[in-house]
Amino acid sequence: MSKMRAVDVAVAILEKEGATQTFGVPGAAINPFYSAMRAHGGIDHILARHVEGASHMAEGFTRTKAGNIGVCIGTSGPAGTDMMTGLYSAWADSTAILCITGQAPVSKLHKEDFQGVDIASIAAPVTKMAVTVLEAGQVPGVFQKAFYLMRSGRPGPVLIDLPIDVQLTEIEFDIDTYEPLAVARPAASVAQLKKALSMLLLAKRPVIIAGGGVINADASEQLVQLAEVLNIPVIPTLMGWGSIPDDHRLAAGMVGLMTSHRYGNATMLESDFVLGIGNRWANRHTGGLDTYTKGRTFIHIDIEPTQIGRIFSPDFGIVSDAGAALASLVELARECQAHGGLPDWESWVESCVHRKNTMQRKTHFDNVPIKPQRVYEEMNRAFGTETRYVTTIGLSQIAGAQFLNVFHPRHWINCGQAGPLGWTLPAALGVAVADPTKTVVGLSGDYDFQFMIEELAVGAQFHIPYLHVVVNNSYLGLIRQAQRRFDMDYQVSLAFENINSPELEGYGVDHVKVAEGLGCKAIRVREADDLQAAFAQAREWMVEFRVPVVVEVILERVTNISMAAAEIDAVTEFEALAETAADVPTSLSFSV
Repeated sequence: MSKMRAVDVAVAILEKEGATQTFGVPGAAINPFYSAMRAHGGIDHILARHVEGASHMAEGFTRTKAGNIGVCIGTSGPAGTDMMTGLYSAWADSTAILCITGQAPVSKLHKEDFQGVDIASIAAPVTKMAVTVLEAGQVPGVFQKAFYLMRSGRPGPVLIDLPIDVQLTEIEFDIDTYEPLAVARPAASVAQLKKALSMLLLAKRPVIIAGGGVINADASEQLVQLAEVLNIPVIPTLMGWGSIPDDHRLAAGMVGLMTSHRYGNATMLESDFVLGIGNRWANRHTGGLDTYTKGRTFIHIDIEPTQIGRIFSPDFGIVSDAGAALASLVELARECQAHGGLPDWESWVESCVHRKNTMQRKTHFDNVPIKPQRVYEEMNRAFGTETRYVTTIGLSQIAGAQFLNVFHPRHWINCGQAGPLGWTLPAALGVAVADPTKTVVGLSGDYDFQFMIEELAVGAQFHIPYLHVVVNNSYLGLIRQAQRRFDMDYQVSLAFENINSPELEGYGVDHVKVAEGLGCKAIRVREADDLQAAFAQAREWMVEFRVPVVVEVILERVTNISMAAAEIDAVTEFEALAETAADVPTSLSFSV
């Protein structure tokens, strides 16, 4: 064996584990690690403008392709605390990212040394493991365990904190004999799945709820196979959207208080049996549990044992990786089909299709300023089935989920539980780095966009083209809408007269100038009929200049988007509903 610095060991392990794309910001306490990356030469690095941005880039990178693990790197002290939002977001959405931080020397950890914060203790609640490595000889084992934990069971983030003296210490290590640990994922037994199927066969109006665990397991194909063999509808959650194509006959729409379809909620309320797989019964999906569960039998399959019964007790729970469970269920269902043992649920499916055909929200408005519904209609026209959408929180995300069309897994990359403003832009850069062959479209309201707008410069510097649609109403729109119940509109307006851009007519920040100042291209659109030309121009510029392109759409100041306060059977529809196909021309299904 040969001696090498602990940081050289760590970098060699990154390569052996297949985690060769990093995002970060160097600093004094992590410079040894950067020197190891430079010497190695096989680790790609994107220099972020903010360390939180680096963590969100890593999230986007991980979520774009099965098997990816994004790595974010920062120095000691505030670099780690800045990345805490990314760790929380990754933990909440079951996303494996590796956060590596520098640290003060081991001998200084208890002496309030410069930037010597106990980052492992801070990160512990939002990671699968957070550790400050105190002995250089532990570096190989800690990194090996990190990758094992990130990939095993419910995926999630890990933080490894490296004191600078530990980084520089030489240890004996042989990378040629290093092997990743075998990943541990529970699999349902045949007996469990036979019982689940026998319960399902007694149902009259069954549905499958497909969560993000289906996508994490890369099991969307098996999900669709099961739905087709059984001929029962599938309701994807927001994190599971794309696991069945929106234009599939058995795609029954999303359910929830906000990011839902009218026909999805209606179908859920008509169902009598729910097979949930890889989902966590999020509160914005279920709303009030009495309404959600009344009159229905529930089976819950999830990879994490503590998720079973966490929100409500199912009639039958199974701990299993979604892919393993779906593959076995498909086999059992086909055996049952071959012996003529499957019920005929065609009339139930037809009723679901009828709801999808008729219960649509109107999108075709010609108002100036533009109504947001029209923006998503035009996005459906402009962007093909291979487009990857990236978004996080706000009315833009909620309306986007109500009106956009998604056809593949990992083509709706959404920050689900944490919902930090600013997530969209850096995450979109991570997605574009992970798959430069697809069109990546970020979707933000003006406030989300402003939170980490400096990361546009990263796209310009490293030539990472993607298209960012900014729907600008100069408001904290979701919070303003929530304030209606308090009869107020308080501290949520972003509008002001910009002395440098009077043409904005009070909309405040000039996003076009800021984007151009950061090395990108930008277009402002005020009328709906100009959107297609703007999208086309944006795509031309992406090819020509290889930088992010912003399309800012000036919206009407106030639009209330359909949502409910507490119950999925009490969604308030603020706008007109679709009555003819002309009201919703990019709907995947509409009939009178």
